[in-house]
Amino acid sequence: MATRTQFENSSEIGVFSKLTNGYCLVAIGGSENFYSTFEAELADVIPVVKTSIGGTRIVGRLCAGNKNGLLLPNTTTDQELQHLRNSLPDEVVVQRVDERLSALGNCVVCNDHVALIHTDLDRETEELIADVLGVEVFRQTIAGNILVGSYSVFSNRGGLVHPHTSIEDLDELSTLLQVPLVAGTVNRGSEVIGAGMIVNDWTAFCGLDTTATELSVIESVFKLRESQPSAIVDEMRKSLIDTFV
Repeated sequence: MATRTQFENSSEIGVFSKLTNGYCLVAIGGSENFYSTFEAELADVIPVVKTSIGGTRIVGRLCAGNKNGLLLPNTTTDQELQHLRNSLPDEVVVQRVDERLSALGNCVVCNDHVALIHTDLDRETEELIADVLGVEVFRQTIAGNILVGSYSVFSNRGGLVHPHTSIEDLDELSTLLQVPLVAGTVNRGSEVIGAGMIVNDWTAFCGLDTTATELSVIESVFKLRESQPSAIVDEMRKSLIDTFV
């Protein structure tokens, strides 16, 4: 299911949080309401970690990660690095990257198998992404935008990209990623998908401005409706058919 929430009156929740299949990072200093939204949905399954990165709260835009690892910019302090290593599961590799383009969340988008990256990232950074996150790496643009992390979001089950992405680009990206993709918006028409929502294989969080139509597109492309209740629905269908027969 997709949940609407906001961080201090901002619907750009992808700026202040990062969600993967192994952990969730949220910015320090938000309201208790913001944290409880995440904890209600996630706390039984994965750790929800409050942190800052480089002394700022824009954690979602500064880091890139999946269930295998987490990459942090070189502005990350030793204290923050240690806090994240202590808080995250042991199998998650936490690594600082010495990269000129330090807003890694804007430059890298990945699931547990594939990453798309900014065309100008260093070769060393590309190798680090492949090693730490355990993914295949492709240099790509999305609808002519080089900030792939800002204009797309994808999980292991589906993806949402910039609304102006052409059919040819959608086909090419879908083949690279091996997941179905849809061009769409969040937060009542915002093209900046990465800033407006976060997603993993079983849940998504969107900004409070997201419309019902956008929400239904998100739930269908990321296959969120079938993540838990499908077994119950099947049972109900079976019993209905039995009674009619």
